[in-house]
Amino acid sequence: MTLIKPSEGTIPFDVPHAGKKCETWYKVVGNLRSGPIPLITAHGGPGAAHEYLLPFRDLHSKYGIPVIFYDQVGCGRSTRLREKSGDEDFWTVQLFIDELENLVDFFGLRRRGFDFLGQSWGGMLGGAYAAQQPAGLRRLILADAPSSVPLMLEGELALVKKLPDKTREAIEEGERTGNYESEEYKEACLVFYHKHLCRLDPWPEEVNNALGHLAEDPTVYQTMYGPSELSSTGNLKEWEGWSQAHKINVPTLLINGRYDEVQDIAVAPWFMNIPRVKWIQLEKSSHMGHLEERSRYMQFVGAFLGSKKAELEVDHAI
Repeated sequence: MTLIKPSEGTIPFDVPHAGKKCETWYKVVGNLRSGPIPLITAHGGPGAAHEYLLPFRDLHSKYGIPVIFYDQVGCGRSTRLREKSGDEDFWTVQLFIDELENLVDFFGLRRRGFDFLGQSWGGMLGGAYAAQQPAGLRRLILADAPSSVPLMLEGELALVKKLPDKTREAIEEGERTGNYESEEYKEACLVFYHKHLCRLDPWPEEVNNALGHLAEDPTVYQTMYGPSELSSTGNLKEWEGWSQAHKINVPTLLINGRYDEVQDIAVAPWFMNIPRVKWIQLEKSSHMGHLEERSRYMQFVGAFLGSKKAELEVDHAI
């Protein structure tokens, strides 16, 4: 297979009330005009940027699937808007749906079609987007994506109760007092993250990059989600996407890990409400199975997207 050098660039994005011109940065691996249907990937956070999703380049090198990465507005190499910190009327799910639609139109994918993979918050975005039945969407993958933030928090609470007493008490104290900046709370969160965000030791560079983006510019994350994965105080705190999931009219794959911070209780409503759906759980993974069980993960995704080579490999793996 001839590998194509990645192309990068920016897409003008008209954002009402932004107060300045905005752009979405992108990277494309593969040929969008011929061969397999392209896959658009959407990162989590919100605000974690694209780098930790770069292992999905494997889908092109192994199966020929073109992959589009992009940084959502407000983070990474896309336009930053720190001045909009705390503005919950500005940072909405619809803003990011509009950005995604703008990207699809920029690449002219309506007629040819495209697939979409959203990881974590990117999957929440993907579920809401697919429920609007956008033209051109062919297949949907919701990876480590809660159907409901309250259900995600309920699952996390059950995981916190299993932590060592000192760690659990530090988290509970931070939640009770609202002191999310104490060293005790931060260290306790790290213990949780090493169990339920990524179980690789040491963490890959991709994970450090994602968390680094959230620390360097927390505008979107703190406005929409909150101070940590364990505490949602932003405008997503009551978000749920499952009630509209019956409108998703494309084949959908759900993926989570056995140790995922997005526990089954938060994934099950997707499964119960999306008409054409499959659900895969990775036995050795937490929230980042595309890093923790990379090869097997790509086989499942490749097979779902229609690669005959991937289907043969998955059959062998099973």
